[in-house]
Amino acid sequence: MEDLTDERDFYKERQLEIMQKVALEAERRPLLDSGLWFHDDVRNNFYYASYLFAAAVDEELALPFDRAAAKEKAEAVLKETLLLQNRQPGTKLYGHWPLGLNPLPREAEPHELPVEIMGSLLAYFCKRYNSLFNAGLRVAMNTAMGHIYRSDFFRKPLTTFGHHEAKYTAAKLIFGQMFEDAELREDGKQSLEETLKQIKQSGMPEYGSLPWFWHWVQAFTCAWELETDTEVKSELAAMLDHLWEERADVYLKGAWVGPHSRGWPHDVPADGNPLHDYVQFGDFPLPPAIPRTEYAGFLFYEAPAQVRALALDRKVPTEVTKVTQKIVPGTAAALPLLHTYAYITEEFAAGGMWERVEEFDNEQLRWAYSLPLTGQEGANQLFFFHPGEGWRPGDLRHQSPYSEVLFHRSAVLALYPVPQGDEDTIIGVLPSGTWLQQDRAIYGLAGQAYFAIFLSHDYGLKAREGYTEVTAAGMPGGVVVEALGVKEAMLQGISGLESFAEMMSAKAPRFETVGTLQVAYNSIDGASLQLIASAGDEPQALLDGTPITLEHYTV
Repeated sequence: MEDLTDERDFYKERQLEIMQKVALEAERRPLLDSGLWFHDDVRNNFYYASYLFAAAVDEELALPFDRAAAKEKAEAVLKETLLLQNRQPGTKLYGHWPLGLNPLPREAEPHELPVEIMGSLLAYFCKRYNSLFNAGLRVAMNTAMGHIYRSDFFRKPLTTFGHHEAKYTAAKLIFGQMFEDAELREDGKQSLEETLKQIKQSGMPEYGSLPWFWHWVQAFTCAWELETDTEVKSELAAMLDHLWEERADVYLKGAWVGPHSRGWPHDVPADGNPLHDYVQFGDFPLPPAIPRTEYAGFLFYEAPAQVRALALDRKVPTEVTKVTQKIVPGTAAALPLLHTYAYITEEFAAGGMWERVEEFDNEQLRWAYSLPLTGQEGANQLFFFHPGEGWRPGDLRHQSPYSEVLFHRSAVLALYPVPQGDEDTIIGVLPSGTWLQQDRAIYGLAGQAYFAIFLSHDYGLKAREGYTEVTAAGMPGGVVVEALGVKEAMLQGISGLESFAEMMSAKAPRFETVGTLQVAYNSIDGASLQLIASAGDEPQALLDGTPITLEHYTV
């Protein structure tokens, strides 16, 4: 039997590495006049103060600063943060904190979001460190717990099975146990069972949603850590097993492969929020920048061995298909199924969503190639899109509905049937690498993967921070991308980028942009691919002359 003792030590070491990194930054960061570090998001003060406090009281952690002074600083920030809570019963958003704090934190209006995750994490932090708090912080913590419980923010029914309700469910269990509220506990148990059943049967409606997937993981790990009832703890473990299986399915060395229903700019075009991945899998360097700290250094649930093996062993290329169903409250008819596809190798991965649907704030990423994280700053994603609602220059998330796609292993075909009079330019992202420009084609070596990019129109390149931007005007039109790992390329006799470009230039696709918009391409593995986007008709995707049906991608 495998000895897991050493591996568990590695988990702890990685958490301590995160704790030390954040604590060092917190200790040297000057406080604002408010006594806080941040006014952008109240939760950041709580996260940084938590790490500084924990590091200061951990005698085994080597620190270059005075522990007592650091502990005092952390306690002061924690207390000041707690005092921003609305402590007036009967008022709007009683028991809540403000989100943004400018210009004067103590005058900022309460907001419904911070307590969702911070409330449960406060309960965990208080349970773990209460005996080490100074008297003033201990009173402030315990008082805040009471206000959170009486706020009833978590007493909501399940309607969308999204990240908000996941946090409500975890809080029902945590505060129900803390305040011996049997009714709340029962609500939490039923919500947990129903949520797990729903996402197992119908998939997660918030597919690839970052950073909110990590709120699921944190909330239920927090509840699991605090739970005393063995039956409930077992159900929480089942939830966490499933969540980590979902993560492992589309994991490549810190990268999140495939489509994202929504996300923050720091995860597009670079996977910038990998701390929980780092602790769980540890097969990539800790990134130099940490845009979201949260509680990866505190909370941990070990994923099942087979799940970790799936994530860590990508020697054999794998195709991953998933089906999910969106949920819109008040919609009587069942919404169409959504089909995701991913192709994952050691060197790169490609994936996307077959259908295009409206998402919250139109923040989705429809398809992308992903490279493993290397510890270097800059993009690790390659993709193209047509800008849509909410887009502005420099933004890489807001995509229009005018796109059709075909996914086949390492190849992606995309057409953009843009109506006359609409913005006719598509935008592409190239990660750091070596790129050769040819007529309507770009060939590149990024990481350990070669890329061939074919465009229907002339294009331009512009250096951006962390990536190269491609623009091609004159749509309707399209793009074809195919990748090949360096190891596989060597087996095919390809000795370098020029050799790869020479081979691929003979395989250039055939675009038709007048009349019926379409593209035909023969992939590296010999498949004949064709994508047709006729105006007013359903798009057609063909593999070796046979239509590709979505049933093929139904698990």
